[in-house]
Order: sequence, then structure tokens, then C-alpha cells
Amino acid sequence: MKYTQLGRTGLKVSRLVLGTMNFGPQTDEADSHAIMDGALDAGINYFDTANVYGWGENKGRTESIIGSWFAKGGERRDKVVLATKVYGNMAPDGSTVWPNHDKLSALNIRRAVEASLKRLQTDYIDIYQFHHMDRQTPFEEIWQAIDVLVQQGKILYAGSSNFPGYKIAQANEIAARRGGTIGLVSEQCLYNLAERRAEMEVIPAAQEYGLGVIPWSPLHGGLLGGVIKKEVEGGRRASGRAADALANTAVRAQIQSYEDLLDKHGIEPGEAALAWLLTRPGVTGPIVGPRTAAQLDSAVDAVDLELPEELLTGLDEIFPGPGPSPEAFAW
Repeated sequence: MKYTQLGRTGLKVSRLVLGTMNFGPQTDEADSHAIMDGALDAGINYFDTANVYGWGENKGRTESIIGSWFAKGGERRDKVVLATKVYGNMAPDGSTVWPNHDKLSALNIRRAVEASLKRLQTDYIDIYQFHHMDRQTPFEEIWQAIDVLVQQGKILYAGSSNFPGYKIAQANEIAARRGGTIGLVSEQCLYNLAERRAEMEVIPAAQEYGLGVIPWSPLHGGLLGGVIKKEVEGGRRASGRAADALANTAVRAQIQSYEDLLDKHGIEPGEAALAWLLTRPGVTGPIVGPRTAAQLDSAVDAVDLELPEELLTGLDEIFPGPGPSPEAFAW
């Protein structure tokens, strides 16, 4: 495994991030524990989760699975850089949206941290991430709450997820004016070959302010994982977002060109999509969300995969990015 600094921090993290969203809804506890053990064995030290994972009446379940894994000991917690998120509604009855059980008020941040620590069976969270921007709560209030948690030793760093570039700038400018917290140190955004809008402003803002970029959905819902090849060879039809996308003939032709190019180079599509992200400026490491140990092994192989210039050029031709702003929408 290869490691890098997380943004401008001194924290060293693996170039792949273990995403845990499937733990509970699709992968049972025993298999989830096996995947986490496998991740450590492969050198992955950066684990990502969120308080709402498990979803619906089972929200919080994913954090609980991670907590029971930590409880097994063996220095599991010490080896992991743990990131979780706050924003989604965690009202206890599972249906009613109670006031102050979501978003980023100081009250909810305090409540959510304590609940996550309990489920995770740990006394601190390495990176506490805002799962979405809160249009009502001022950053002065948010940073005040974060300062308290840092002083209490309950969190070490703060990060964002799904933030536009201007919110990254606003958050860190306010943090700098206030003093205390160092501001955001990471941004988790939707970014992959088929979805490159983050290159316009989100990634440049993250680079300007020293945030590590953590792309989620690196295979774009399976679309970049050899979906057409799997249909042809194994009769496994695409489902969900990938199936919807392939219903568009132009998208299907684009994905076919992508798979044909990689077949020419003898490279698996999913590994190529991850390896491409690892070549992108500002990217710390993409989030991989394996449902099985075999999927984890395939993702790990991408870290050492060197993509030739000819292939990188071909990928840009198939999936042209928008280019940086303002040139992407101006002269």
C-alpha cells in the first residue's frame, strides 16, 4: 500500500479509503469484519463511515458494526484513521423528523458526536465530516462546536462532503478569522471518469486551501466497472443507476468505447477507473465500498497500476472533463 499526507495535515493515510456504506444493508456483520481485517492486512488505514449508514430504521447500524470490530482488540482502533459524518436526521423513532436531530447546529453536532462515539466504541474520531452543507447554520456556530470537541479530545480534524467550492472557501476563511481550529482538512466529493464537474471549482478550492480530496463513487455506481462485459460474458445485467444510464444509447456507446480501450491494454475497467483517480491532482485516495473480500482485492491491485500515457489520452478523449473555471464557462 502507498501512503500520502491528508491535505495540509501531518496525518498519513492510505491511497485507498475503505468505504463502509454496505456494512449492514448488504454485507452482514461477520463478512464486514472480515473485509475490515482484509483492509488492514492490505495496508489500508483510512476507514470512512457516516452516522446515517444502515439507513431508515437501521441508521447507525454501520457504525455499530465497526464498533464491534474495534472491540475485538488487536490494536484495530490504533491502526485506523477513522472518519464519520454528521448531518442526516437521526431522530430515534426512525420516522418522525424531529427538530434539532439533523444538520449542523451546535446542539446536533454535540448530540451526534456522542452517539457516534458510543456506537463506534471509541473515545475519539479522527476526522469528523459535515455530510452536506447547512444553509441555515453559520460557520461561526459550527466552528465553535468543533473547537469544543477538539479541546475535549473527541475529534481531531474536521472535513466536508458534497461541498461546493465557495463553501470550502467560506468555511476556511471563517475558521482562519476565528483562530482555534485549522478548518476543513478534507473534502469528500463525487468524482470519477464519467463525472468530472468537481474539476471546475471543488478540487481547485480544495487544493488552494490544503484539503485532501476523497472521491466517492469512483466506479460511478458500477458503470465504470466493466458492466457491459459482465452482461456479455456472464449474463449479469446492470441494475440501479448503471442500468438507467445504459438505457441511453449515447452513454452505452461511451461505456463500450471505454471497455474496448481497456481490453486493448489488458486492464480491468474497475481497476483502471481507480488508478485514473490516483493520477489526478489533489486526490488523496478514492473511497472503495466492497461488498465482498474479492472486490477489496481487486481495488487494492489498482494502487500499483501504472496507466500508460496513450491510455490516459484515450480516457480523456472518451470522458473529456469540463476544464477548470472560469475557462470552462467563459473565454
